[in-house]
Amino acid sequence: MADIDEIKMEAEERMQKALDSLAEAFGNVRTGRANAMILDRVKVDYYGVPTPVNQMAAIKTPDAHMLVIEPWDKGTLGAIEHAINNSHLDITPNNDGTCIRLAFPSLTEERRRDLVKQCKSYAEEARVAIRNARRDANSAVDKAVKNDGLPEDDQRRAEAEIQKLTDAYIAKVEEAFGKKEAEVMEI
Repeated sequence: MADIDEIKMEAEERMQKALDSLAEAFGNVRTGRANAMILDRVKVDYYGVPTPVNQMAAIKTPDAHMLVIEPWDKGTLGAIEHAINNSHLDITPNNDGTCIRLAFPSLTEERRRDLVKQCKSYAEEARVAIRNARRDANSAVDKAVKNDGLPEDDQRRAEAEIQKLTDAYIAKVEEAFGKKEAEVMEI
């Protein structure tokens, strides 16, 4: 029976990873509102070492449409500006010599719809990953029945528990997508 618990734990870990990956993907979707998470994947060449912006500067949001980056070492302003320009964020940095300002323009209705489609595809990828985890767990249970002589009642019970787990994680994906869709469509 410990084998079944192990299979369920592994499936749950994979489902949680899919949910975490979805949250990260949603964090990178620009909603027209300034969000410091958008800079998480921007790396600056800092003395030959690719360094995330948030590790070399204070990032502030003075209002909903502006990010201000104040590097601790003012000599890195140019490097940070260069990294942001090369990061395909579609935001032009404004360097005033002491800090960098990123202005986030309001999104058009068409752009909002495109972003919702993008989020929908991320949610679908997460659902597919969760279903794949379910499929792999169910096939592991089938192997346990064939190879280890696991009773069929235990197999049915394990598959039902795996399905409950799958349904719970799919519901979490739907909830996360609903929140992100509302955030993107908000004017």
